[in-house]
Amino acid sequence: MPMISEVGRRDPRTRLLIAGLYAALVLGGLTMVVPFVLLLSGSTKSGVDVKDLAGIPRFLVDETMLYRKHVESLFNEQLDVMRAVYDSDEPSFEKVVPPAGVRTNFVAAWRAFLADDPPVQATTIGYMQAQVSRTFPKFLRAFRVSMEERFGGSIDTANRALETEFIDWNAFYLLPEDAFQRRSKPLDTALGDAWRAFRDTVPDAYRYAFTLDGAYKALFLKTQFTRSIEEFNRAHGTAYASYDEIRLTPSLPDGTPAEQATWESFVRNSLNLAWVRVSEDAAPAYRDYLRAKYGDLATVARLYGADWTAWDDVPLVTEVPWSGLVRSDWEAFITGWPDPDTGVIHQPTAAQLRIDSIEQQFRDHLRDRFGTLEAANTALGTSFAAWSDLLPPQKEAHYLGFLEHRPAIRHEFLTRNFRAALDHIAFHGRGIRNTIIYCGLAVLCALLVNPIAAYALSRYKPPSAYKLLLFLLLTMAFPPMVTQIPVFLMMRDLNLLNTFAALLLPGLAHGYSIFLLKGFFDALPRELYESAQMDGAGEWTMFWHITMSLSKPILAVVALQAFTTAYSNFMFALLICQDEAMWTMMVWLYQLQMRSGPGVIYASLIIAAIPTLLIFIFCQNIILRGIVVPVEK
Repeated sequence: MPMISEVGRRDPRTRLLIAGLYAALVLGGLTMVVPFVLLLSGSTKSGVDVKDLAGIPRFLVDETMLYRKHVESLFNEQLDVMRAVYDSDEPSFEKVVPPAGVRTNFVAAWRAFLADDPPVQATTIGYMQAQVSRTFPKFLRAFRVSMEERFGGSIDTANRALETEFIDWNAFYLLPEDAFQRRSKPLDTALGDAWRAFRDTVPDAYRYAFTLDGAYKALFLKTQFTRSIEEFNRAHGTAYASYDEIRLTPSLPDGTPAEQATWESFVRNSLNLAWVRVSEDAAPAYRDYLRAKYGDLATVARLYGADWTAWDDVPLVTEVPWSGLVRSDWEAFITGWPDPDTGVIHQPTAAQLRIDSIEQQFRDHLRDRFGTLEAANTALGTSFAAWSDLLPPQKEAHYLGFLEHRPAIRHEFLTRNFRAALDHIAFHGRGIRNTIIYCGLAVLCALLVNPIAAYALSRYKPPSAYKLLLFLLLTMAFPPMVTQIPVFLMMRDLNLLNTFAALLLPGLAHGYSIFLLKGFFDALPRELYESAQMDGAGEWTMFWHITMSLSKPILAVVALQAFTTAYSNFMFALLICQDEAMWTMMVWLYQLQMRSGPGVIYASLIIAAIPTLLIFIFCQNIILRGIVVPVEK
């Protein structure tokens, strides 16, 4: 029978009251649903959209936002690298827009050039680092998985083979390559070889080349002249209308002395040695440098592992090695080596310096293929006025690759934070196993110890029953933090640290659970026990088959409380079990959150909430049956 009759519902005040109740329920529901929706949306965020509070991730419905997230990850969240590669002045990844058009023939020529075995340092791939989002991008995960499979999951075997010192697979990491700066060198180890072999299997859509024209402006000129072409013109006596007119020439430019000095400074001191060359007429200066540094040819030949018999046999370095004495000597020669005895600086002249950039190689490739610039423009659908204006169409190529791989890119951003969290807690360490054991034992102990104590107080009614209950309830007056240190000292004295016993014993009996159970047991009919006694039932039979069978709703409450307490136990679990092998999932999640971005944190919270939700749904059915069925009867 409804609480309000049909006639009563027609009264305007009653309708207003009902409407107010529904409104309050809807608002209350929204206060729970909206944060959860924002949590779900936040679990897909990266640096470019972390400030977006939309309930539905915008990249699912907005292609431009998806493109921005892709470009951000393509350049490993390094804005300066994107500016150098695209020769742009974008203030952030949030402002990146797709190109106005794609010259497909030009892009096809660029892709064909890259497929024709470019220098090892010419290109690299994205999705390897997320310094802003602080997550584990696609190809970092894939490379780590390939190494795990290769070495059978043993990090020790991997360390020995790859010449590394990773603590575990969670710490397996690789910094993105950088062929712009002088200080950057290729990884000349077994790990580097494995990485380059993996890199070559990645599709071109996720690859970018180290073009130097944009790097010269973005990483060198604009850092000194605050991006202002007017300031550059004043300093160099030039009249450029914008930075777009400046080109990094392969040799000393035909400009003002100040402009030549800036070019020389860039090549001598800043540009990565992979691209620096000298003309053949610098050979005498190079040999004089070696003679001044080492004294005699025999010493140089021995250190270089050569069999030279005359100084004229010493060749110029055409491609600098990645490491070793030759690289060190070559870098000193390019920069300028002062002779400590004579004070003479040994170095090539500015006119002898050369740059063998990837864009210059691309121009030479097209010149060999088409012969003239006019023929190249006709075939490629371009309109360059000079060969020096022809720059690789990387932005167009990347956009075309983005269009070709949109489903995979969207799937990556939807799942990568969840994969990072799952990979951290599920596949490395024993967090899930430890949590299952700990929570299972906690629920089992709670359903044995607490009911037995409550049954004894309810069945036998000792004179001190209420004093005992008061004592048990008083234990809840102290926050758990107050007792953690004494408990730790006691567990240490008992040699129980880093064991499940140390986690379980301090909370084996719960005062509030005993209080609830006693109240429920007191409400059970006494006649049931009298009948059972007349039939010869023992105390254990009455406890198990009568008390426990009729107390499933309250037992579900106790089990749910025991599970949530054990499952969410972080600080105590970390204090008692400092051995990583005994860490529970909450401790692993805390470690993950300390070094992750918001997206991974949100994803880990959602993953952590799933077991609690499932347990609550399971216990809820039992609790509701205990409430609804007796009322219906």
